[in-house]
Amino acid sequence: MQFDPLSVDGPYLRDILAQPRALDDTVEGLCAAGWLGDLAGFDRIVLTGMGGSYHALHPLHIRLIAHGFHAAAYETSELIHDYTGALAPRTLLIAVSQSGRSVETVRLLDLAAGRMPIIGVTNTPESPLAARASHVVLTHAGPEYSVSTKTYVATLLALEWLGGALCGADRGETESTLREAGPAAQSYLAGWEAHVRALADLLAGARALFVTGRGASLAAAGTGGLILKESAHFHAEGMSCPAFRHGPFEMSGPDAVLLVFAGDPKTTALNQRLVEDVRQAGGRAFLVGPQSDQAGFRIPHVAPAIRPILEMLPVQLVSLALASLAGHKPGEFKLLTKVTVIE
Repeated sequence: MQFDPLSVDGPYLRDILAQPRALDDTVEGLCAAGWLGDLAGFDRIVLTGMGGSYHALHPLHIRLIAHGFHAAAYETSELIHDYTGALAPRTLLIAVSQSGRSVETVRLLDLAAGRMPIIGVTNTPESPLAARASHVVLTHAGPEYSVSTKTYVATLLALEWLGGALCGADRGETESTLREAGPAAQSYLAGWEAHVRALADLLAGARALFVTGRGASLAAAGTGGLILKESAHFHAEGMSCPAFRHGPFEMSGPDAVLLVFAGDPKTTALNQRLVEDVRQAGGRAFLVGPQSDQAGFRIPHVAPAIRPILEMLPVQLVSLALASLAGHKPGEFKLLTKVTVIE
């Protein structure tokens, strides 16, 4: 099938295109909030979330470790069953949930009640997470149709702001950098239709897709694999670039597509080499970053703090292209609901 712009029109596309405004609104909301600089008395930090909320924690986790904190990240479903020992005294718990009321989040709140300070990061001010957390970091993404788009990028932005507060960064510099996210996202999304048309040509005939990265780019790799299944009903896997070499590389060929985030300059050469090696093996591989040789995968050059936000945008457009090629309405749930209420 050829790409038809009308085939992707709908609330999911509108949510994608509304992300620059959501980022602007979230920055302004955070700037008006109190800088969380008075936290003390904890020995470790536990980060937790589910789905995209969990993957969004990668950049913050890396930053906290680099700053010298003892920090660990767990999926909330694992934390409440098999890693409850991590909820020890003198622990600071950072819980991320866009709805603030998923079943795992509510059970976690019951477990942690009265035992430790909780920072809740959510898009829903009336949620149980917002009501029961010691400190609340609100995103201002607005209502969302189905697959996480606005709420995901706004969460990344809020977590960068929170990381600045916890690590003693200059508030003015942090917020100035974060204000660049909305305009940068708008710059890329302005050409969305041409991008999706080109991506549909690049992806035609694909039967498998891998989304890979390193470091902070693992946020987009993990969430990318997730939303491509949700929004396009296309099997995709998110993983690290090295993990792809440890097995999945064997699938390289014309039916498989590999996306590789260029990521941090210290590992960009390694990531580019993966693209080249897959192409030499007869596969389809594309670099996602400012230096990409494909316009649809070429994102603006931005500060490292907001790069994870921009990395997600081409994957969202890939979901539109794949859904159009398959004749599927993107972003429509058939079996899922927006909030998971059964574990």
